[in-house]
Amino acid sequence: MESELKDLNSKQLKSTASSDDGGSAKDDRPLLKPDAAENIQELEKKFAPYVRNDVYGTMGRGELPLAEKFLIGIAMVTLLPIRVVLAMTVLVIYYLICRVCTLFSAPNRGEDEQEDYAHMGGWRRSVVVVTGRFLSRVMLFVLGFYWITETFRIVDVQEKSENEAKNQSKDEDEAKDQDEESGRPGAIISNHVSYLDILYHMSSSFPSFVAKRSVAKLPLVGLISKCLGCVYVQRESKSSDFKGVSGVVTERVREAHRDKSAPMMMLFPEGTTTNGDYLLPFKTGAFLARAPVLPVILRYPYQRFSPAWDSISGARHVFFLLCQFVNHIEVTSLPVYRPSQQEKDDPKLYAENVRRLMASERNLILSDIGLAEKRIYHAALNGNNSLPSVLHQKDD
Repeated sequence: MESELKDLNSKQLKSTASSDDGGSAKDDRPLLKPDAAENIQELEKKFAPYVRNDVYGTMGRGELPLAEKFLIGIAMVTLLPIRVVLAMTVLVIYYLICRVCTLFSAPNRGEDEQEDYAHMGGWRRSVVVVTGRFLSRVMLFVLGFYWITETFRIVDVQEKSENEAKNQSKDEDEAKDQDEESGRPGAIISNHVSYLDILYHMSSSFPSFVAKRSVAKLPLVGLISKCLGCVYVQRESKSSDFKGVSGVVTERVREAHRDKSAPMMMLFPEGTTTNGDYLLPFKTGAFLARAPVLPVILRYPYQRFSPAWDSISGARHVFFLLCQFVNHIEVTSLPVYRPSQQEKDDPKLYAENVRRLMASERNLILSDIGLAEKRIYHAALNGNNSLPSVLHQKDD
């Protein structure tokens, strides 16, 4: 794969040398010129998990039909302003609730500048969680997700009875270990399609997430992320810092598995978003704790605009999302996955088995590329003339 990427880089550099003026890659830059259609097709084959297949085309900048332009025009003067006002209102209300609940309460501080209010007790935590779940669902409604189709896979009855029969034959020590293992999952494992995934999981179980460290400093959202109990990571940090964050995540997963009052971790082991049709290789951070996990699969059916955040810019994505009258989301929750002893000893095997299970349940295509290839794809679409440097950027 690396050799293919190098070939692609050299071709791209040659094709852009005569047309690019060396400017920075911005969203307003034109896509590859029409005479480079073959290059675009080649890119789409190699980077299929990040290709947009909706009406709006590559990077959301394709030529729209007249009917689509008409619908966007109507939405701009009706839906867009209403949704912006309502969304900001919901965000400010929840921020004020979090501000009141954290008054005179010191945050829980850990290593690597970790800080959160997720371990608050009593009425404060109850108010933060209950209102957070409710307002997250309200936010999804404001964004056009009026209905959410949820499917819960149930363990086969015969399989369950066979497991119970085996458990009865074990001695007291093994039964005690099994009882400890049957606790709640330590983490929710989900495919990653859009930033909207976070809103759904907040409305469903209100877990903690892994977020960029800069999120903690954002107005409004920063305090909310601390109330969620987010684990902050610096994406371009050195390996020593990464190991520290990995240790924090592992400990939080174990804590959630042992203690029902502790916030559960929500992890996206792919490390980046896709177009929703593929499943990228899983990172092992979510599986190092050797605790059971709850696999959840998200799909966003669409006819016009895909809510997937793949090759489109954030601003353009939000604009088109707010201009779409109705959005859809389908959720499939699988039974809690309890690792075997072999999987506990081998986190890579554990991660791969969960990944293959999720892919088979919703017919997702397994892919072997990751964030580095996504950066190359975006750089190529933007006409970036420094593609080789993307290969050296640290993966998430």
